[in-house]
This record gives sequence, C-alpha cells and structure tokens, in this order.
Amino acid sequence: MMDWLVPAAEAMGGLGGSGGSGSGGGLVGLLPLVLMFAIFYFLLIRPQQKKAKMHREMLNNLKRGDSVVTTGGIYGRIAEIKDTGIILEVGEKEKIQIRLAKGFIHSVGGTGQEPPPPPSK
Repeated sequence: MMDWLVPAAEAMGGLGGSGGSGSGGGLVGLLPLVLMFAIFYFLLIRPQQKKAKMHREMLNNLKRGDSVVTTGGIYGRIAEIKDTGIILEVGEKEKIQIRLAKGFIHSVGGTGQEPPPPPSK
C-alpha cells in the first residue's frame, strides 16, 4: 500500500542505498554551523573582548585626582588607590569618602575637583 514511498526514501539515501550522501555530505552539513559560529564571533564575542580590554587598560591607568563615574552613577574624585580598591571622594562642600572596588569605575573624566560632565544624548 505504501510502496510509492520506498523509491522516494531510497532516492534521498534514507534506506541504506547510495543515494548521493557520500563522504562530502558531512562537510557540507557542517558548513552552516561554522558560518554561524564565525558570525557570532565577529558580531558578539570579539567586540565584547575589545571592550573588556579597554576597560582593563582604563582601570590600570587610574591615578589619584582623576574624576570618575561609577557604574552606579556616582560622580567623584579618586582620593587614594589601594590594592583592594579605591577611595572615592564625593560631595562639594563636605568631602565624603566611599571605598569601592576598581571594577565599578565606569569612566574617567579627567583630573580636577569637578566631576566629568554627564554623557550627552
């Protein structure tokens, strides 16, 4: 009753016949996966690695007196750099000191008492 399906399955190589799936069939099947990985690498992974490298370099170049912005949005000036983190001075009249990890510095604005200007839209 289903005899008409057997020749179609054999033609596609599904029933053990030699219907066109030779040794090159596996490589052709991997080509889309390799292509997708290359696209992900160049569009997602590589730019993220560059951004992380630039952030590490910025953190290594911090010095006393730099005006910075933290990831939480706090503007301040670096009072002291320690091994475990930094001491950040915030406030204009009263010098309030905050201790935080270096990794929480988002950007460096320059040196001086005033915080860096907020980013423009």
